[in-house]
Amino acid sequence: MKHVTYAEKAHLMGDDAADALVEYARALALADTTETVTLRAIDLHGNEVEATFLLSASTPILVESTNSGLEVPGNEEIVVNMRHATAALLDPPAVQPEDRSSDPRPRFDEEL
Repeated sequence: MKHVTYAEKAHLMGDDAADALVEYARALALADTTETVTLRAIDLHGNEVEATFLLSASTPILVESTNSGLEVPGNEEIVVNMRHATAALLDPPAVQPEDRSSDPRPRFDEEL
């Protein structure tokens, strides 16, 4: 479990969610883009909440370890999605040329 501090508020969440959030924020900053992510967390009062994070190049996020014995809120699906999105931002797929062999429209380099 880790403390995630964002906008002067701290939330507890699982290690995987906190680490994926920071990695995704870094990838978004490198790509000069933004995204929102909603994660289940535990607030300072011990309530399970949904926290939405706006991630951008100027997003300050602090992640700290904790020895909390509270049950970790489930974020498995969003963690997988963040990891896929992070990988796509850091190593985007190569652009492939379009197969125009069966396209009846004239090409720009052909005479009409």
